[in-house]
Amino acid sequence: MNAAVKARWMAFLFEGILLALLGLAAMIVPPLASLAVTIFLGWMFLIGGVAGLFVTYLSRQMPGFWWSLFSAALAVLAGGVLLARPMQGILTLTIIVGAYFLAEGVVTIMYALEHRRELSERWSWLLMSGVMDLVIAFIIVAGLPDSAQWAIGLLVGINLVLGGASMVGMALAARKA
Repeated sequence: MNAAVKARWMAFLFEGILLALLGLAAMIVPPLASLAVTIFLGWMFLIGGVAGLFVTYLSRQMPGFWWSLFSAALAVLAGGVLLARPMQGILTLTIIVGAYFLAEGVVTIMYALEHRRELSERWSWLLMSGVMDLVIAFIIVAGLPDSAQWAIGLLVGINLVLGGASMVGMALAARKA
């Protein structure tokens, strides 16, 4: 794998720069990025649900047919709702993201405290990560419904910037190797 990365370091560099630029764009205009993510998810659910309905129909003699049919129909419904009402979809997705950060924060803090009991080093990094998750959850949830305009786009933007930066770092390290 090392040789493959080294041979294609320019491609990884290009991808990293592109991801970072897309992330910056999302961070500059988070409402637009939130809308784009919601519409993209809507299409993913809709296409995946239609494909699921087709496959379920073809395998209607298989066990679990009704569950599979229900799951596919639910995906079609979710996709249709997100595409028909993307602004309400943004609010719903933001609430889900806020709940996720809340749960993740509590779990990470508990995990950190378990590591502390076992005298594991660097447990405080886990604790800080959990606290930051709780802070993010509080900011998102306390700011609803206004935070729905920026939260998804900003978080996706940060993820793209960090992912792009890691790709650039990997490409530059591969170039030197």
